[in-house]
Amino acid sequence: MSSRISLTRYLVEKQRMDGHIPSQLRLLLEVVARACKSISQAVNKGALGGVLGTAGSENVQGEVQKKLDIIANEVLIEANEWGGHLAAMASEEMDSIYVVPNRYPQGEYLLLFDPLDGSSNIDINGSIGTIFSVLKKPEAQTGVEEKDFLQPGNKQVAAGYCIYGAQTTLVLTVGDGVAMFTLDREQGSFFLIEEDVRIPADTKEFAINMSNMRHWDAPVKRYIDECLQGQEGPLGKDFNTRWIASMVGDVHRILCRGGIFLYPWDKREPEKAGKLRLMYEANPMSWLVEQAGGASTNGKQRILDIVPGKLHERVSVILGSKNEVERATSYHSGL
Repeated sequence: MSSRISLTRYLVEKQRMDGHIPSQLRLLLEVVARACKSISQAVNKGALGGVLGTAGSENVQGEVQKKLDIIANEVLIEANEWGGHLAAMASEEMDSIYVVPNRYPQGEYLLLFDPLDGSSNIDINGSIGTIFSVLKKPEAQTGVEEKDFLQPGNKQVAAGYCIYGAQTTLVLTVGDGVAMFTLDREQGSFFLIEEDVRIPADTKEFAINMSNMRHWDAPVKRYIDECLQGQEGPLGKDFNTRWIASMVGDVHRILCRGGIFLYPWDKREPEKAGKLRLMYEANPMSWLVEQAGGASTNGKQRILDIVPGKLHERVSVILGSKNEVERATSYHSGL
């Protein structure tokens, strides 16, 4: 027990020994982790805490909000607005950015988050989670504007998620690999369970919403058809299908044992580049996957190289085990 490494110790050592993260970023990540602990407690109470069901409102995406969506959003804002490490925040649940009020000191970082990913799983006690991304505020600026957030994912300085499942697990990267921490509820702290997480380059598992098959573009249909053909098909192996309906759940499985996750563009909303949000979901998850040796594309280019044009931009996503991602991506090029 005494040899366990807490999240705080892990971050302090990153700051002290590696010089990899500055003190403000360390504090920010600790505050985000504390907020995730509060969200985890609300999730665990479920019906006993009166947090299940819809809130009778819609977010900026036009999606019906769950009570826990709003609670998680408020927890993250209240936890982070006063510490002096942030300049502003942006959330999937808010129309525009939230600038740190003048009564608090303003820091040099920008925080983006999906407060509760996988909302459809809330009322059935399925896997849900919080996804977050940290950017540096552009230098030589006194105020903060929405355009300051419009940076490609390769500019992230930290990213991660917290999954509220059988265990509450925090997964984090600060640009030198991926580490996992599990919440010890008796101690009230996250402790390191795995460092230098690696995704196998090959896999026999794919995750995609098969009910949308009739709406897919030809390259996606081709790839999934080949997976379904098994050993007799061109891929020469039998695949299993896994679909949790929350990005944190599917990405967590991939980080633990490999796999490929696809949420592609489809013909239902042809004017939109995809379903998932570039800045709140695709960018942080893509960086985690790449840091663990995997790959992530939109079918045509690396996700992390996309320059966002607006705060709530959507994107097609293919991520996971490198060899399968490269194969699925090559089909979009006609190879």
